[in-house]
Amino acid sequence: MVEDASRRSARGRVVLADDDVLLREGLASLCARVGYEVAGQAGDAVGLLELVAAERPDLAIVDIRMPPHHATEGLRAARAIRERHPDTGILVLSAFVEVEEALELLASGRQVGYLLKSRVTVVEEFLDALERVRGGGPVVDPSLVRELFSARRRDDPLGHLSAREREVLALMAEGRSNAGIGRRLWVTEGTVEKHVRSILGKLHLPEDTDDHRRVLAVLTFLESR
Repeated sequence: MVEDASRRSARGRVVLADDDVLLREGLASLCARVGYEVAGQAGDAVGLLELVAAERPDLAIVDIRMPPHHATEGLRAARAIRERHPDTGILVLSAFVEVEEALELLASGRQVGYLLKSRVTVVEEFLDALERVRGGGPVVDPSLVRELFSARRRDDPLGHLSAREREVLALMAEGRSNAGIGRRLWVTEGTVEKHVRSILGKLHLPEDTDDHRRVLAVLTFLESR
């Protein structure tokens, strides 16, 4: 028994938070079987915070949606753990992708992971993710990566511009007139004017003189690079 305890503590101490008691017990059994010491379990975010404060584990495995509101209590608790106990690694394991909350958590530093329950089809993948978080590295589910890139595109002020409109705006940034842009792109000046009007509209620039709006458009272009 002493040998088993030594082996468990060598891998690290872990706490689990999930309101699904069967899943929680299954994870606890799995972690114990591969050598982690399970320091405790919680069924809600408040219990998780109390458990982490009392046990100071190496890792916390956290569900996103837990009582009382089943919203993002788990992620908020995870952020609080990062602030209060920065040495505790966090692996968010959930059925949901919460992009904004995940971005904030992942930006908080090392020893953070985010996996979707439905994507973990091989136990070894989950254990590998746990080890990587324990070792200091980030772990991000591919589905979340796609959502994050999509979010970045939605937040990109130039994201709604067509490829041709981006070309026109880039040439505007070089200080070229509509006629000069037309010569460069082998299109008529009237076509360039249509592109410019479309650009100004898509960037939601305030109504003003055309010259001032062009300057604002160029500034938006430069700030996005």
